[in-house]
Amino acid sequence: MFCNALVVGGAGFVGSNLAIHLKKCFPDGNVQAFDNLHRRGSELTLQRLREAGVSFVHGDIRIAEDCACYGDLDLIIDCSAEPSVLAGSTGDPSYVIQTNLFGTFHILELARRKNARLIFLSTSRVYPVRHLLSVPIQRTASRFVLGSPLPRGLTPEGITEEFPLDGPRTLYGASKLASELLIQEYIETYNLKAVIDRCGIITGPWQMGKVDQGVVALWVAHHIFKRPLKMIGFGGQGLQVRDAIHVDDLADLLLLQLANIDQATGTCFNVGGGHPNSFSLAELTTLCQAVTGNRVPLESVPETRTGDVPYYVTDTSLVRRTFRWEPKRNMRTIVTEIASWIEGQYDDLIKVL
Repeated sequence: MFCNALVVGGAGFVGSNLAIHLKKCFPDGNVQAFDNLHRRGSELTLQRLREAGVSFVHGDIRIAEDCACYGDLDLIIDCSAEPSVLAGSTGDPSYVIQTNLFGTFHILELARRKNARLIFLSTSRVYPVRHLLSVPIQRTASRFVLGSPLPRGLTPEGITEEFPLDGPRTLYGASKLASELLIQEYIETYNLKAVIDRCGIITGPWQMGKVDQGVVALWVAHHIFKRPLKMIGFGGQGLQVRDAIHVDDLADLLLLQLANIDQATGTCFNVGGGHPNSFSLAELTTLCQAVTGNRVPLESVPETRTGDVPYYVTDTSLVRRTFRWEPKRNMRTIVTEIASWIEGQYDDLIKVL
């Protein structure tokens, strides 16, 4: 399926797991992980990459020269991003724009020069906040649920690829949508083979979760380390709902996409755990308590932050139908695996998480 692969953002949580998965499935292939080590904890993955036979390249996608010094390449998986929905909202937006948009341009130029196939990890945050805030919801004891009538792009299973794209969506989301548009132009102009995955929450072991990105790992870590948590926004009851996908389920999907990239080129897919792997913060708290045996103080913060939405669940119908793929790991499995990882690396991770 490839001889020489480059995983951009390859020392991050998603990128490192995908690089290791690729090398495990194709041991004769050359897999390189490219990263600037900007994210906290990313340096902890370097030993994992070495042990898996993945070579590491220290570079920055914001710098064109760093993205140009390669020999043969036939596959690029772009996981690089400044992934915080709060990035640039209180100050200088340079890093998020230069990384998420200019960086994509540099990677596209590399793919064009090398005639390499590209799988680009975008985000569910390309969908505008005002449309997501207008999703009809009803309150239950433990979560928000869909009400009616359902607008275009919304089914009982969640958000589809037909959901409206007009309107603001955060700088993070805007930079990723702009990257999607640029990729589509490269597909048309240069016959680039590329697939775009609009991912929701991706999680699993080795995620360095924090408040604005990686909520599942953050929630598990705080229960293990017995640290307080905040239920922020929408009344502060933890009723807001998301869905999550285990990074290994994403890796399985990417291999299927790579095998069928000629047929799938140019298509945007909503990728996530879907309705079966949806949860509210209140439900995630209960699950973390059950798995870890710990309870932590919970602070209620009723005020909603800019960019937050009460409900986002991925309708995965298109990607499931196209690639005959289903996520295999449920939320209990995900939380249990994260807890086992943290407990096994307790002394190192308590300094980082």
